[in-house]
Amino acid sequence: MEQIFFYILGAITLVSAFLVVSLRRPIQNVLFMILMMVGLAGLFILLHAEFVAMVQLVVYAGAIMVLFLFVIMLLNLDQLKMPPPEGSHVRWWAGAVIAFAVMGLIWLAFKMYLAPEVPPVEQAGASNTVVVGKALFTTYLLPFEIASVLLLAAIVGSVLLARSRS
Repeated sequence: MEQIFFYILGAITLVSAFLVVSLRRPIQNVLFMILMMVGLAGLFILLHAEFVAMVQLVVYAGAIMVLFLFVIMLLNLDQLKMPPPEGSHVRWWAGAVIAFAVMGLIWLAFKMYLAPEVPPVEQAGASNTVVVGKALFTTYLLPFEIASVLLLAAIVGSVLLARSRS
């Protein structure tokens, strides 16, 4: 049963990720990105990483994507429809061939160099949330803070862009 859920959630995630990069309207891109993040949260739940799944839903799908939608609507980007680039068929096929070649190389590298599956190491009495919290505030503190500053700069920049146009 778990394998069926994995394939369903994986298909939802892959199809919505493809639609994010293939559609031309920014609103549609953001909506399919939200669907992709919901699928990722479901995959995290299948991995028994409930905390990461809830963070994925609340922070990314809930806050950041709503911010993207707000910026798109504030700047009136919904009316913008990107024209197809010249020679798009050749570029599309070249991109597809390169993408499949890269995926094949990544699969080959995983197959050759990864050790057999080892169960995750659990700390005595520590929950998923405790382990993630310790890693976030010890090992990954600097990247966490840098991401916070970048998000703040993006918000300020979008407000300034919207303000200058009106």
